[in-house]
Amino acid sequence: MARSESDVSSESSLLDPKADEGWEDVEPEEEENLPVVSLFSSDTFPDAKSMIEDCKQRYNFDFVGAQKQLDLDFYASIKFANYIRSEVKKGNSQPDISSRELFEDEKYLQPVLEDDALLFSLDDLPPVSDHVADSTPHNTEDLAKIANLEETLERLQNTQNQYSEFVKRTLEDTWDEREAGLRSLPQAKQSEMTEHEKGDDSYFKSYSFNDIHKTMLQDTVRTDAYRDFIYGNKHLFKNKTVLDVGCGTGILSMFCARAGAAKVIAVDNSDIVTKAREIVYANKLDNIITVVRGKIEEVTLPVQQVDIIVSEWMGYCLLYEAMLDSVLYARDHYLAPGGLMVPSHCTLRLAPLSNSDFVHEKRDTSFWKDVYGFDMSAMMKSEEYNDANICVERVSPESVPAESSMFLNLPLETIKLEDLQFRKQFTIELSRDIESLDGWLIWFDTFFLANAGGTLPEGGVKAEDWAKSGREGVAFTTGPGGQETHWHMGIMLIKEQDRMKALSKGQMITGSVEYKKLESNGGRALEVGIRWDAKGTPVQGEQVWFCK
Repeated sequence: MARSESDVSSESSLLDPKADEGWEDVEPEEEENLPVVSLFSSDTFPDAKSMIEDCKQRYNFDFVGAQKQLDLDFYASIKFANYIRSEVKKGNSQPDISSRELFEDEKYLQPVLEDDALLFSLDDLPPVSDHVADSTPHNTEDLAKIANLEETLERLQNTQNQYSEFVKRTLEDTWDEREAGLRSLPQAKQSEMTEHEKGDDSYFKSYSFNDIHKTMLQDTVRTDAYRDFIYGNKHLFKNKTVLDVGCGTGILSMFCARAGAAKVIAVDNSDIVTKAREIVYANKLDNIITVVRGKIEEVTLPVQQVDIIVSEWMGYCLLYEAMLDSVLYARDHYLAPGGLMVPSHCTLRLAPLSNSDFVHEKRDTSFWKDVYGFDMSAMMKSEEYNDANICVERVSPESVPAESSMFLNLPLETIKLEDLQFRKQFTIELSRDIESLDGWLIWFDTFFLANAGGTLPEGGVKAEDWAKSGREGVAFTTGPGGQETHWHMGIMLIKEQDRMKALSKGQMITGSVEYKKLESNGGRALEVGIRWDAKGTPVQGEQVWFCK
């Protein structure tokens, strides 16, 4: 970014020795030490060591000894401290510390005590080996235990610092009022990543911000459909184990928990999981919902199988983002035979666009030719609406001169990964005369069927007609026949030289639609190619658009 003259002038004045006149060196303020509250009372101590010693003498509770006995690293020690505080808060002055399983739950990452200085002082506690050395060993067995402990300590110390930084960062992000931000990988780690991995990393980071989740939650068509299906079919969820792939804020997981699910496992690889854990805890659903950080392809779930998989995986033109790949992986590895996919089906639809005013407005680049008297035509090359990019926007039904053609049906229970790249034929009949074929529109319909193995009617059905037909289940469309959604529609404008050719009502347009994945953006980008031919007319063409 270019610097202004005032910036340069400011820097020069800062380098001028005369600018320091009248100033005296100021000693940096000492870091404030917060008092450490006892684990068993409201007494406070100047540091963690003295608090731990008091607990040992007054309450016969040896915190450091328990760390050694349970083989706790820093991360587990955070949970252990919060577990003790939560038990004492309940009135249990003698918490059970016989097993690590008692405090394995992620909820114990949340501080019981606000501004708990103990959590940030665990690094200052005496090493476990020092603590053991306070007692004189009486036999060879004791010496062997100490030697084994020291070996374990040496191994743990290699990772303790990174645990410390991770947990401190997690606590700050989770219980701070600041919005979640992006945390860049260390430069060394970035240099090791392939372009594919960098694109994938950027994809997950994009879901760390609050705004994108607010947009999705405010999409009532989307969110209401999931809620209505889950709450309307509580008998399907009662006492079942549910897997939520790409859980985001955890809204779908909480719907399932409120519907009676016995256990919900919410998985996401974005920083949003720290917020999701807090949301789940705040809504008292942490006894049902377990939030897991990581890619579904890489994490280890606490169960072998699940009864239901729920996910909001749909992207622009349905398959942009390639998140369905992960959902299919989860299905193939975790869904029990006869299990339910939510949603159960999606269909892709294609329709022609005819609205010359719309096209002219979107392609008008005259603004760049004279910006305050300057020629900025170079910016025209990056205009959003052009012949190469798929754009997402809603258009009115009046701009669609034909019934849409369903060119792909995706039954989530049986669709395979290789089926997500394809070429499909279509046939469209114009319902009115048009001055020109200006582009193509692609959108998708989503269906929630309550019975595993259910199928859509032969030849397909529009989501907007689903409820009218009296069929069971829930459905919504992102097309012009329904309410607006955040997905809108994919708009693909035809090259100028192929436009402005009139067609008549009743004429048939045939062609094909091809979907391909691109390596850009971590393999999540999409290429859409369309061929078309209005028989007996010069209206024909072949074009490729990109959604990056």
